[in-house]
Amino acid sequence: MTAPTLSYGFARAQGVIVTALGDVADVARRAGSSVSALSEVRRLAGRPLRIREVGAAEYDRLLQDHYAATAYAGGADDLAALSDDLPSAEDLLASDDEAPAIRLINGLIAEAARLKASDIHIEPFETGLVVRMRLDGELRELHRLPPGVAPLLASRIKVMARLDIAERRLPQDGRMELALGGKRLDVRVSTLPARGGERVVLRLLDKDNAGIDLVGLGMPAAIDASLRAALAEPNGLVLVTGPTGSGKTTTLYAGLKLLNDGRRNILTVEDPVEYAVDGIGQTQVNARVGLSFAAGLRAILRQDPDVVMVGEIRDGETAGIAVQAALTGHLVLSSLHTNDAASAITRLRDFGVEPFLLAATLRAVVAQRLVRRLCPSCRTSRPADAGAASSLGLTAGDPIWHASGCTACNHTGWQGRVGLFEIIRMTDALATRIHAGASAVELAEAAGSPGLAAIARQAVIDGLTTAAEALRVMGLPELEPADG
Repeated sequence: MTAPTLSYGFARAQGVIVTALGDVADVARRAGSSVSALSEVRRLAGRPLRIREVGAAEYDRLLQDHYAATAYAGGADDLAALSDDLPSAEDLLASDDEAPAIRLINGLIAEAARLKASDIHIEPFETGLVVRMRLDGELRELHRLPPGVAPLLASRIKVMARLDIAERRLPQDGRMELALGGKRLDVRVSTLPARGGERVVLRLLDKDNAGIDLVGLGMPAAIDASLRAALAEPNGLVLVTGPTGSGKTTTLYAGLKLLNDGRRNILTVEDPVEYAVDGIGQTQVNARVGLSFAAGLRAILRQDPDVVMVGEIRDGETAGIAVQAALTGHLVLSSLHTNDAASAITRLRDFGVEPFLLAATLRAVVAQRLVRRLCPSCRTSRPADAGAASSLGLTAGDPIWHASGCTACNHTGWQGRVGLFEIIRMTDALATRIHAGASAVELAEAAGSPGLAAIARQAVIDGLTTAAEALRVMGLPELEPADG
């Protein structure tokens, strides 16, 4: 049975929230909340209360999780009902009342937050307006609306993001801040003219994620310890690599949080600044005024920094400045788009960085991917066939896990994502290979890295994900068989 409806305002002000309702009502009570509030909850629930007292921080988390998950769910505010209740396109566009569009946008964002989607795609076509959301890295179509609704939604979103509503011929970028059930969301907005109208993509950034630390990344203990050791160095270059959407920025922010102890001057240049962090000076790239990564990096090096974070190394100029900064006593963190850790070294070499400078400044390279995590409540095991067993280094008939589907995972078979990580630390053997101009494969062998393919294989064997998902994310035709 669902919990009785307490308004968000009541729960926040009175410090009580109903978390579950059965023969008794489970109630979380913030320390110091009034007895009269509990009496009101007892009256609404109509049954005895089982009270658990929690600290202020834990109560705030419960409040955010509960009301963000239930916002706009049920009744007139249910998203499906909002879609069904919209008037015809002609009536809607002719009306001066923007309330239906506002409620629909709010409902879409609330649904995205409930499903933990990272992006909302609003895509107009002649036949209809398609709304898709990126859930655990994959786009999924969730709604299809009348085509005439698209201009109104695009205009309303532009107003919210302070964009030019009259400009429909050029792409625009903006952002807006929202509060949803106490959860702070920073929404990046991008519009793009297309044949069917303006496409709009909303990127949802949970501001609370800016506080994630290295423990929250879920790295294996050995990799976590190795990365912490690299970040403890007084100078040098620490890189995080992987494709778009692999969590590089989150890892960089986790590293910055570890270093942000008030005794260091930490400056960043990013494109864009995704999370605002107290105690860190953050600069956003602006190509229109000539503020590139290289120009921003040159400028912040004159600000007496101890730690510098460059959002991405995209060219030889930025790479050269970053390496020189690491050589002159700064700890530099940055990201690269490469397939594995060893390839980051060859990429910097291709950018024109001298091998002896790489060997002198590079401290660590982390490569990562995000794969969908199998729902632990409903995953099922089946005997591996000969092909799958060969790819995974198993014996035919050994169990491997597959997605199923249940209420806990919204019948998808998946529940969030899990990171796959590898790390390379600079050693004498690796430095020698760098000086010799070795290939990425030779560099990985010198560093003793098992490679992301082997790490993905182990995640499948451990039941964290499926073989098909590991292959999809790794972008490989097959996982190489394990030795022996």
